[in-house]
Amino acid sequence: MNRRLFFNRLLIGVGAASIVKEKAYANKKKNNSVVKNPISICTWDFKEANFQAGMALETGKDALSSAIIGANVEEENPKNSTVGYGGAPDREGTVTLDAAVMDYKGNCGSVLGVEKIINVSSLAKDVMEKTPHVILSGKGAQNFALNNGYKLNSLLTDDSKKKWMEWKKKSVYNPKTNVDNHDTIGILCLDKKGNIGGVCSTSGLAYKMEGRIGDSPIIGSGLYIDNNVGGAVATGMGEEIIKIVGSFLVVELMRNGKTPKQACEEAILRIYRKNKSPKFQVAFLALDKQGNSGSSCLQEGFSYYRYKNNINKNLKVKPIIN
Repeated sequence: MNRRLFFNRLLIGVGAASIVKEKAYANKKKNNSVVKNPISICTWDFKEANFQAGMALETGKDALSSAIIGANVEEENPKNSTVGYGGAPDREGTVTLDAAVMDYKGNCGSVLGVEKIINVSSLAKDVMEKTPHVILSGKGAQNFALNNGYKLNSLLTDDSKKKWMEWKKKSVYNPKTNVDNHDTIGILCLDKKGNIGGVCSTSGLAYKMEGRIGDSPIIGSGLYIDNNVGGAVATGMGEEIIKIVGSFLVVELMRNGKTPKQACEEAILRIYRKNKSPKFQVAFLALDKQGNSGSSCLQEGFSYYRYKNNINKNLKVKPIIN
């Protein structure tokens, strides 16, 4: 056999092997795309929100719609001071809400600094589906909501107003870890078709400066989905999450072979290395295409809910800082 013929046959063999591997990978992805037991995971102790998202998945609803159903539960809960109605106001006494959504196709929508609209996660979805834009803010987002049937509601409850008035006596901005800065409900869902969708909704940091926006409505920071890999959400001190584009980072780390837990840990470590003795909380929560979930947090006190097989279980997360 001459040298040229040998190498030609060798290259053909290598090419054929590559094609076989690609087909095997495609078949593996196809086989993993059908999920018999859908999954919902949710930041913090929002038990009912995650349960409702899980129940929606069980009825066959898609991932994003199910996540929004869950988020709506807390957006309408006046006892929740970090999300929706009853959320803590800014320094001027105004409650503003932020939210972002993302579906399995990579479509996304976001609203920032919205006043007097309760279900901002639903509004973000409407921005995604009914406008040529990704983000609407402030008065424009509110007008869009009104044009689409939303009603104006005061978001400041008697209880949140009382706490704000008490804060005003000293006006000292010193958020307490796991109290004033776990300002986000993040929900990731994997539906029966194997697709992932997610939502992030918040009223932001308590007594923030007027106009302040955190990570939650910023695609890639507070929320990111890649249906070939998985999804991630973030919670905690938004400024630190934005600096590393946290949720996008977690998904990219999973793309490169890390488990959801490992990816979240690496993202937390990047924040930890940049801050000496951090006094704030940050946590990431991730879900991959195979239904594996994982999380990591900076400080003690973070947990998340996982719904699977009709069981809604709270899972405590070991912090980076002991």
